[in-house]
Amino acid sequence: MSQAQAQPGKQVMPLAEALEKLAKLEQENKLAEADDLASRMLAAMPEHPHILHLAGIVSYRNGRVPEAIARMEKSESLAPDMPLYPRNMCEVYRGAGRLEDAVRAGRRAIELAPKDARAYFNLALILYEKLELEESVRVADQAIALEPDYPEAHFERAEALLLAGRMKEGWESYEWRFKLKQAEGMLPKTDKPQWDGTPLPPGKLLIIGDQGFGDCIQFGRLIPWAALLCPQPIVAASGELQPILKQIPGIGKFVTRWEDTGEYDAYIPLSGLPRLAGIGTDNVPPAGYLAAPPELVEEWRVKLDRLCPKGKKRIALVWAGRPTHKNDKKRTLKLQQFAPLFARDDICVVTVQKGEQISQAGGYYGRAPLLNLGPEIGDFLDTMAILKNVDRLVTIDTSVAHIAGAIGVPASLVLPKAPDWRWLLEREDTPWYPSIKLYRQHEAYSWDGVIERVAAAL
Repeated sequence: MSQAQAQPGKQVMPLAEALEKLAKLEQENKLAEADDLASRMLAAMPEHPHILHLAGIVSYRNGRVPEAIARMEKSESLAPDMPLYPRNMCEVYRGAGRLEDAVRAGRRAIELAPKDARAYFNLALILYEKLELEESVRVADQAIALEPDYPEAHFERAEALLLAGRMKEGWESYEWRFKLKQAEGMLPKTDKPQWDGTPLPPGKLLIIGDQGFGDCIQFGRLIPWAALLCPQPIVAASGELQPILKQIPGIGKFVTRWEDTGEYDAYIPLSGLPRLAGIGTDNVPPAGYLAAPPELVEEWRVKLDRLCPKGKKRIALVWAGRPTHKNDKKRTLKLQQFAPLFARDDICVVTVQKGEQISQAGGYYGRAPLLNLGPEIGDFLDTMAILKNVDRLVTIDTSVAHIAGAIGVPASLVLPKAPDWRWLLEREDTPWYPSIKLYRQHEAYSWDGVIERVAAAL
């Protein structure tokens, strides 16, 4: 804002300082303050390209995607040779599901700044979304060539390789995940080495339940393999996982705090075991390594027999994931999107949804009776026991899918077109969990027809 536009008697912040403040507010997640400042700056200088660009980023962060795109496209038209603008537009278009526009923006950013590693990384992300995995790896490699210690580029490379089924290469790049900013605090502060697979005395290996609940459940099957080489390993993980991971044979001690680990000679993240064990698509250890306590299964059987109409199939349902998950927009649905399921009059829908999204059950309308068990579920053992008393689980990609797979309960898992790497490509089954059937989007960001296929197959 220029002094000429200032009101008499008011001190006006210099433009450079205002731009810096706006960028800082956005980076610090002070989005309401950023919104207010952006609006005031736009009112004063509506044609300034960088104000428009930053205001667009703030709009995007606040969920106003069409407004964000309009502002950022205008900024790009006013300053078409500014490489930062298409580089950031790449991610905004991706969030809006406009993948072709995202590719165009990504390639334009590289054309304007061919030495910018971040531009290559952003394009690699879009190519993953388009399932152009070889090209995604190639572009990620270009980012790494420019910036060898770029953890995000290494990690994107890993995910593309793993999704393509190139496990050996993928696991190696996957090791870069602990250099990502969001991984801070996942590993203990120690001078002990990461385990390299050589035998250790009993109780001297620390296995860390890193990443999310689903990952820990999935990779928990490899703890017995580690225990063959290092008997009675210490397992450090969230207390919520303790009741189920303690079922796995070979564990010496389970802890939930670093200070309780005691002495150990080496550590390994749980998600690092597949690399050491040489796991590929053809040698995944079998499922069935977890089980619901029989007495709890019986308790929930009595309750469900009382509450579910006799003669109807019991279909458990989870429709929403953890809002803080990096891909939550791709994997969370609204309860009403499962309407094809609710139109069936031969089923009883048993919700095992947890969290704030349970409230959607209050607006349920459908032919199938709905039993909302979410508020009664205390822990993962309850979820297991309920699943053992239903005919099938229908779910998005969340920890409950892993629980069903690990205990052998039939499940229908709905997936985005570009799924998480573990579900691989173009297949209806998964080597990790034989009881799960996969239902994929035919078109990116569109659930049209997916739930219909699930409902028709029940």
